[in-house]
Amino acid sequence: MSIRRLPEHLVNRIAAGEVVERPASALKELVENAIDAGAGSIAIRLAEGGIAGIEVIDDGCGMAPADMALALERHATSKLPESLLVDGAIEGVETLGFRGEALPSIASVARLTIESRVRGQEGWRRTIDNGALVAEGPAALPPGTRIKVEGLFARVPARAKFLRSPRAEYGACVDIVKRLAMARPAIGFTLEHDGRRSLAVQPGETRPERVAALTDRELVRNSVAIDHLRGEVRLGGVAGLPTFSRGVADHQFLFVNGRPVKDRLLIGSVRAAYQDLLARDRHPIVALFVELPAAEVDVNVHPAKTEVRFREAALVRGLIVGGLRAALDAAGHRSAHRVSAGALGAWRQEPSSLPGDGSAERFAATESHSDSGFRGFRGLPSPAGGGREFPLQSAVWDRVADFALPAGRAETAETPPPSVAHPLGIARGQIAATYIVAEAADGLVLVDQHAAHERLVLERMRRAMADGGVARQALLLPEVVELDEPACDRLEARIAELGEMGLELERFGPRAMLVRAAPALLGPSDVRGLVTDLADELAAYDEALSLKERLDHVAATMACHGSVRAGRTLTGAEMNALLREMEVTPRSGQCNHGRPTWIKLAHGDIEKLFGRK
Repeated sequence: MSIRRLPEHLVNRIAAGEVVERPASALKELVENAIDAGAGSIAIRLAEGGIAGIEVIDDGCGMAPADMALALERHATSKLPESLLVDGAIEGVETLGFRGEALPSIASVARLTIESRVRGQEGWRRTIDNGALVAEGPAALPPGTRIKVEGLFARVPARAKFLRSPRAEYGACVDIVKRLAMARPAIGFTLEHDGRRSLAVQPGETRPERVAALTDRELVRNSVAIDHLRGEVRLGGVAGLPTFSRGVADHQFLFVNGRPVKDRLLIGSVRAAYQDLLARDRHPIVALFVELPAAEVDVNVHPAKTEVRFREAALVRGLIVGGLRAALDAAGHRSAHRVSAGALGAWRQEPSSLPGDGSAERFAATESHSDSGFRGFRGLPSPAGGGREFPLQSAVWDRVADFALPAGRAETAETPPPSVAHPLGIARGQIAATYIVAEAADGLVLVDQHAAHERLVLERMRRAMADGGVARQALLLPEVVELDEPACDRLEARIAELGEMGLELERFGPRAMLVRAAPALLGPSDVRGLVTDLADELAAYDEALSLKERLDHVAATMACHGSVRAGRTLTGAEMNALLREMEVTPRSGQCNHGRPTWIKLAHGDIEKLFGRK
């Protein structure tokens, strides 16, 4: 078969297949052009999720008629300086779009109308319908450019059948606009869909303000600022607290030199930074901006420029992991988990639900509980005194008496210590031998003692490892732990690493491990359960993670086994010691599995519960 040159319209459609996958792809190219044109505000209108129509209006520099005609030819661009064209150093490009394929590709699969005007000149219009010029002439419009795309893939049924529903396509368009708007806080953006405005951000916002406006307003007070420099590479942005997370990874925004990207290296770095701070089914909210010399990154490895390649990938990964870790460490004991009065409003009882009107039937199922604390108060004195009792039915009080209070314990309060000086307050008691109740200057604090101590033990182990190793405690009698052979093989391969953490193991036959010493930090612990869990952790993570990340998982598993268990009664001194250590320990706002270690009920919330506000 002889070799033939493809016709121009077919070449454009092939290019469109690489650049224009869906309405969001076309929208991305058009908005990037508006940004590169120096626009101060960009207005976007969509019809049926962008399938029926896309319109982008900007107030940028505009195009003269001759430039407009040239812009619709393939590989014609104004975004590469003359110096780069001469030297061929395309890696030095700093604009968003530079291939010169976007407009002709879109025009080959849709009806494209461009109206543009340079300041001080007349406007001009040019319309291309699926690759063919159908109209051009003068146009009246303010300085800038207006581009309208109609009937995307209407004449390409092979591509149109792969489009999703208008709602799904609209969601993809919103994501594109959010990412581009987040990267350019100096530019104002508006987005309308089928005549309804769904997004509007004002120009001149700070980066944290813009990120919060496009993600979650609560992010402002539930995040940490990132500003980290390593060599010529700078990392900035905001990162949500681990307890301010989401069930899906749709709020992770990554940028390289102002360009939104979805890069596996960057995503993996974020996951590594949060690895022991989040539950496995939770995802952080982050907006990270990596700035580095243009020659150190290749942005030309993907037609849509959504992927990049770094010359020093390890440097960038280390910067992201280290920068995020440092910022989260600085957050200390902060936690985004808060209890609102609305969540507890169900505990309020209106007069209509007082005992005596049938509501006491709710307590019928609790008759087997202890009645201590109630039997002595059946005859309550009236508020006016005189020894009379409330005229309440005896049967009702019998039912109420059987509703037992949760088991709790309070410290004596003759001379309560001040709580103003401590962020987590002073311990006042313990509920169900699991939760510490503390009084702070601004509210009531509840602490999960197991979750909190778990984090504290992990951080102690990390400090000990950094200082040369974890102290070990020899067992009086070495313990034999039976496992399957692959699990023993995994543990045997990591004996040296586990030894640095204070766990001394030996192979004891094909299906057993001998434990001679355990980390002294853990105190009395279930050695058998610890070794079994470590074998499971190594099976899950051994291949995918680096040595440091594997050690972190092992340390987290050990810390869980060595922490104060739920159900253990603590003295007042022990509870306060735990609170004070939490206040000075990094990342103590969440346990090793990502759950919050403490919550606070503010004074205002308590007043709402009692109807005082």
